[in-house]
Amino acid sequence: MSSSQFDHKLSGPSLAFQPLYQQVAEYIKQLIVERRWQPGEMLPSEFKLADEFNVSQGTVRKALTLLTDTKIVTRRQGVGTFVSEHTAQDALFRFFPLQADGKGADLPKAELISKELVEPNETVQHALALAVKDKTVKLKRRRILENEFCMLETIFLPSKMFSDIEKREDIPHTLYHFYQTDYNQTVFKTRDSIKAVLASKSDAKSLGIEKGTPLLLVTRVTESIEGKLIEYRESKCRTDHYHYQVELD
Repeated sequence: MSSSQFDHKLSGPSLAFQPLYQQVAEYIKQLIVERRWQPGEMLPSEFKLADEFNVSQGTVRKALTLLTDTKIVTRRQGVGTFVSEHTAQDALFRFFPLQADGKGADLPKAELISKELVEPNETVQHALALAVKDKTVKLKRRRILENEFCMLETIFLPSKMFSDIEKREDIPHTLYHFYQTDYNQTVFKTRDSIKAVLASKSDAKSLGIEKGTPLLLVTRVTESIEGKLIEYRESKCRTDHYHYQVELD
């Protein structure tokens, strides 16, 4: 087509000072945020995108490479480019680093202990950049590996982004896929902080261990593809025969 329906987007003031391929990448990302293409759906070909954006195929290819590097899209050799989807397998290798000693990576099950609408404390307000009046949904659950409890999780979600999630009876083991498909909140990146703690009486009871057992406390702040802070969680991980493994690439 001689005149792209997206031309005005690429020439907007927020993108004007970026290289052209970055402008294309930013707009494709925005279309994904707006659900022009669903998670797991294939994007149009490079030729079609180049025609729509009125740019060269080389520019589109560089834009898609940038989006692939940041895991917003996935490219399948000889097939095409797809919107990244947080499947259980993806969650295993990207977002769940706890492994049993001497074992391969395995995605744990989760037992939901409680779910409720609460006022966030100061730590949660700061982590999620919430106002005092904002409410959060609090989920508590235990993770299970090798038929034993390995992790205790407390998760806080802004209620305005996850309306009535505390009323849901179908909350699955893999939350990030659930966020994406049911609430249009795609996890883009996470930031973890780790410190050593000792199990409290409550922790010990929940995990089936002795009070004072060493644990790893992992606090995580999760950001969506739109740059919104969508989750704060505290995970207490057993260390007696588990380890925390992270791969950087």
